[in-house]
Amino acid sequence: MGEDAVIKTKHRAMWAMGNYAAVASDLIAPLGQDLVAACGVREGQQVLDVAAGSGNAAIAAAQAGAQVTASDLTPELLDVGEKLAQEQGLKLEWRVEDAEALSFTDSSFDVVMSCVGVMFAPFHQRGADELVRVTKSGGTIGLINWTPQGFIGQMFAAMKPFAAPPPPGAQPPPLWGDPDHVASLFGDRVANVKAQVKTVRIGHFSNAEMFRDYFKQNYGPTIAVYRNIAGDPGKTQELDEALADLGRRHDLGGGAMDWEYLRYCATKQ
Repeated sequence: MGEDAVIKTKHRAMWAMGNYAAVASDLIAPLGQDLVAACGVREGQQVLDVAAGSGNAAIAAAQAGAQVTASDLTPELLDVGEKLAQEQGLKLEWRVEDAEALSFTDSSFDVVMSCVGVMFAPFHQRGADELVRVTKSGGTIGLINWTPQGFIGQMFAAMKPFAAPPPPGAQPPPLWGDPDHVASLFGDRVANVKAQVKTVRIGHFSNAEMFRDYFKQNYGPTIAVYRNIAGDPGKTQELDEALADLGRRHDLGGGAMDWEYLRYCATKQ
């Protein structure tokens, strides 16, 4: 197995840990609707959701009447999404795909979007190039990504000292939440850029410890970091305290938090 295949296998396994579908439905369900509205998705359009997970944005696009393909590296998440869509009487195509090497032909889709998805592919330029490649000229590229300075960006910063080293050349996911970084990835291949920093209110947790324990149980990247230090009780306690402290610092009262994200939409030239 080549180095890239090893990276993808580990990545797929990480997102299959825990219960990301619960994270998507319990915490960030509004983001899919927000992205679909910002992209102006409408009936009859061909839409691709890249790194779709369990279909947060893909299902919202299908509800708007689009013909939707939901793609993700992790088949376990697609299986959950397909069941959710069926429960609503929606038909989408569910495809196992690598965001950095999509199998679709050039200029296939009217809208190509990703809701806190492509940002987790390790090699940012590859992911950006694929988003552009499969979008029709005049089509829309729409993204929602966690910002470096926002809550999830800070959570990844807190976990970094305890995580396994990333592959050579990999870039931190929250960089996709920096408008200048996204601009550098797309260059002059896009126009009509609309980049807006927004927040989603999270009221699911009654306190910081509940947030930490929820992510330890359900969120693949957090589970992977804890597994990396499982043999070191001291480091485990240190990370426990760091994540709880992060939750306390962002607590707006009663456990409510605002998580910051970048909503980015542009037209392919």
